[in-house]
Amino acid sequence: MKVLVVGATGGSGKAAVTALLRRGHDVTVFVRNDKALGDLAGRSTIVTGDATRPEDVDVAVRGQDAVIVTLGISENPVRVRMRGPAGTALDVRSRGTHNIVAAMGRHDVRRLVVQTSYGVGDTRGKLPRRYALMFRALLGPQIADTEKQDALVRESDVLWTLVQPVNLTDEGSGTATTSDTGEVAGWHVARGAVGEVLADAVERPDYAGKTIAVS
Repeated sequence: MKVLVVGATGGSGKAAVTALLRRGHDVTVFVRNDKALGDLAGRSTIVTGDATRPEDVDVAVRGQDAVIVTLGISENPVRVRMRGPAGTALDVRSRGTHNIVAAMGRHDVRRLVVQTSYGVGDTRGKLPRRYALMFRALLGPQIADTEKQDALVRESDVLWTLVQPVNLTDEGSGTATTSDTGEVAGWHVARGAVGEVLADAVERPDYAGKTIAVS
């Protein structure tokens, strides 16, 4: 399968690319800076561009069978909250996903997997109070944009899956617990495990139209 990963230089994006390549998929990565890909650069097709630019996204989406979106802001969250992001649009999640969905419609690409965050959309209200307060204080504008992204995906006419991990860590890989009803097994999950779930979602037609909590 030809799979495009948008946001492939982030932790979850790199993990998804690694999982897809191991499973034999033909992977294209859409990035602003290909140097951040490391050794994945030589194993995948690279398209450079900005997800907030429709013309860049159109080039990347054309000819794909599926798209995985792991857009986000990798800058320090305290700095982003106080001063705004320096190198990434604050609405990169919703604006980028809007451009991707539009391009998928133009090029008849049907399968879309989008990583959002546990605690938005279907899982809104399921976070423990301490996490809900922290997210509101530290990540308020980013969570608001993720809510817009979530709604945009649901309103689209593609075969979508929303993947919602709990707090992400860089340690280990392990096996994730998944649920389409919002239950979680804990409040931390490794990005490597999330990458496997993102790859699973591309391959599993029974995930279409569902929100998958990952813990």
